[in-house]
Amino acid sequence: MIPAPDETHDPSALSWVESANHGTTDFPIQNLPFGVFRQRAGGRGHIAVAIGDSVLDLDQCATHGLLTTVSPSTIQACRADSLNELMSLDHRQRLALRKQIFRLLHADAEARVRDLLQKAVLDRFDLDLELPVKIGDYTDFYASVFHATNVGSMLRPNHALLPNYKWIPIGYHGRASSIVISGTGIRRPHGQIMAQGATTPGFAPSRRLDYELEVGLYVAVGNGLGSPVPIAQAEEKIFGLSLVNDWSARDIQSWEYQPLGPFLSKSFATTVSPWVVTLEALLPFRIPAFPRLPEDPAPLPYLDHEIDRRWGGIDLTVEASITTPKMREQKLSPYRLSQGSFREMYWTLAQLLTHHASNGCNLRPGDLLASGTVSGRAPESRGCLLELTWKGEQKIRLPTGEELGFLRDGDEVTLRGWCEGSGKARVGFGECKGRILPSFTEAAPS
Repeated sequence: MIPAPDETHDPSALSWVESANHGTTDFPIQNLPFGVFRQRAGGRGHIAVAIGDSVLDLDQCATHGLLTTVSPSTIQACRADSLNELMSLDHRQRLALRKQIFRLLHADAEARVRDLLQKAVLDRFDLDLELPVKIGDYTDFYASVFHATNVGSMLRPNHALLPNYKWIPIGYHGRASSIVISGTGIRRPHGQIMAQGATTPGFAPSRRLDYELEVGLYVAVGNGLGSPVPIAQAEEKIFGLSLVNDWSARDIQSWEYQPLGPFLSKSFATTVSPWVVTLEALLPFRIPAFPRLPEDPAPLPYLDHEIDRRWGGIDLTVEASITTPKMREQKLSPYRLSQGSFREMYWTLAQLLTHHASNGCNLRPGDLLASGTVSGRAPESRGCLLELTWKGEQKIRLPTGEELGFLRDGDEVTLRGWCEGSGKARVGFGECKGRILPSFTEAAPS
């Protein structure tokens, strides 16, 4: 059953927090994404909801008795220092909390409520945003057929897609310990590299460092070990989405990936955005799943459901931009590298989660599943430098005159994402940013 929009999706709704009413904000009252912040003076993390240029501290809301229509377990979860406990709640409890927060922040909220909330509404730019979730496990998929075809054609010009691609969602198990919050510096990794024409590999800093523009989903209520998740129930297991940058060392990757896939070329760092946009907030932007070609195989029954075919897609625009040290020196705006759409992903979120659990793998609240690089048909929608520069052979000319093949020290990549449409309030994801730092060897004093 497809949920019906409710009052929280009303595009005409306004907040008494004025910055939430600007048409360009990522965080209007219709969004209400969850995150975790810490005061710069110290102390523990607090769960918050982004609203315009501010955040609503849910711990303060609970302290002042303002969470009056939610369960005691929901109030307890709002007092935690990560979203894991909140994610483990039933989806009906999470929806009740969304509606309660919407009423507290609505322009029609009582003056008494606004007075009580004065200490709970904080300037977002005065806070340190943290990883919103204690991530136990991380899996990265390969859900864009365009990305898979482009990369495959570089390696296997006559057989770009392997025979299994259109039958099975391909993924690999990532490294949860090296997931970092937006704004964290990314140290250039070392690894084994087989240089072109060489007969033995060397160990050196990567010289083909890349970003990958991805969307991640956080698991809500998990499943027991040995208990698959039917695709009709998969979205009940999804709390929300954020942006993900799966940094990749392409020279290390090309040497190590056979026969078991990525390893050290990916595990050195993955950046996530601080705000988790709930599936409920994205309801107005749900669309049919990506249409398969007539000659494509139909998904196997466990990966197929009428509701997923009808609304398994999301009309989400994503883009990547860069600033180099020279651009910052000249005070130039970030240069957009690519812009794509999540609506072009071959596999849906429900299919990714269902397939992950199909062998009885137990997913847990806070687990992160990333989509893989979001790339579309158009060349300008390719979501990584490997594709945009075609292995570094077709350099990108930046406004400074610099030519970009792969990332250099000091380059900063920023990912953004948003949903918008006629008669709908714009819902944004904030930014997912990281700057490349020199390798440990190159950064060491002489």
